[in-house]
Amino acid sequence: MKCESQKTSSPIAEKPRKPKFRRRAEARPDEVLDAALELFTKRGFSRTTVDQVAKRAGLSKGSVYLYFPSKKALLAGLVRRAVVPVANMALGVIADYRGDPRPVIRQLVGMLASNMNDPKVFAVPKLVIREAVGAPEIAQMYREEVLDRALPAMTRLIAQGVEGGHIRKVDPELTIRSILGPLMMHLVMAEVFSIKPEGGLALDRLADNHLTILFAGLEPEEARL
Repeated sequence: MKCESQKTSSPIAEKPRKPKFRRRAEARPDEVLDAALELFTKRGFSRTTVDQVAKRAGLSKGSVYLYFPSKKALLAGLVRRAVVPVANMALGVIADYRGDPRPVIRQLVGMLASNMNDPKVFAVPKLVIREAVGAPEIAQMYREEVLDRALPAMTRLIAQGVEGGHIRKVDPELTIRSILGPLMMHLVMAEVFSIKPEGGLALDRLADNHLTILFAGLEPEEARL
């Protein structure tokens, strides 16, 4: 009996334990991205090194490279984490839509305004605006991951609205610039020139004001008679 009792308590008979740090290991990519975003925002993309990101995340440089093989990969990770999900949601709303595009435009603009209230989401387009001139790879990354996917779908949305007589005859491609332009200019004025409305960015009020003007301009000509 004594022998059996010793066997039972032997480490060999114990069930294997789950790795103590499994949860932390799974969270490490986000921890690295959080560190990168903080440093890119404070120091700038070009002046931040992978070593600095690793130290801020509490990891070795080699550990960072396990998840992100370069500084550009860190940037891509930030865009994919913060902005690509928003672009995917927008594409899901637009996909195969037929009819008056204005309800969809309202939903998309509202979605953008809402997501830009999330500091981690908003920080990425701010980073692009600040750094794109000095680091063109940032603009290229953002274009490939977001704009090259979203702009064609939005252009098709406007085109089918014109063809169906739901909105007046406008140039679909230029109309997309008219939709997005005020939002981008709002960010430029705030982040580059430090000009903000009273009470902060006021994204919700900007969206409502913008859509009121935009939809009046898109109204079919017959409806004005």
